[in-house]
Amino acid sequence: MNQIFDFFLEAYRNTPTYQIVLEAIAFVFGIASVWYAKKANILVYPTGIICTVITVYLLFINDYIGDMMMNFYYSIMSIYGWWNWSRKKNEKYVVPISRTNKKEKLIGFGMFVVTMIITYAVYTGFNYEMKIPNYIDVVTSGIFFTAMWYMATKKLENWTLWIIGDLITIPLYAYRGLGMLSLQYLIFTILAIQGYLAWKKHLDNNLQTA
Repeated sequence: MNQIFDFFLEAYRNTPTYQIVLEAIAFVFGIASVWYAKKANILVYPTGIICTVITVYLLFINDYIGDMMMNFYYSIMSIYGWWNWSRKKNEKYVVPISRTNKKEKLIGFGMFVVTMIITYAVYTGFNYEMKIPNYIDVVTSGIFFTAMWYMATKKLENWTLWIIGDLITIPLYAYRGLGMLSLQYLIFTILAIQGYLAWKKHLDNNLQTA
């Protein structure tokens, strides 16, 4: 048990206090955001924006450009999602929870591929030496980019992508010494599984009553 605590704490021994505080704030609001997403509650977006803006800064100062780009995108997409989820017509929300159709699956796959290409181009453009963690970063960027779009449009498949991306990211952040963020993604994975089950139950119930 002590070895586990030492693993998470070692990376913070030489970290400025303000960075630790910022990471802790991002941790709390990140967990809150996924919790609200599981409930299909619009508070997913304001809490998520706080988390991603702080994370953009932390990743920037640590030179994790790919992850930084993704969190910047999360911030922008959260603004869109906030607007999209809040739209109403005749006092009813316009965007319901649904599954992706064939066209949306193809668009999602295209976003996944294009995001990987762009992320790789950014790394090489900044003359980064491409190592295994960077290639993993390229793949997870594609996964999370697509997941965020599916989330903003309330597609059930967003949870599947979050689960896959989170499971990859847990050891990646642990390897980079970002123990708190690694733990956060472990919690994200658990909440994403719960989110998938909750949204699927909602869809199944609607089908039975239709």
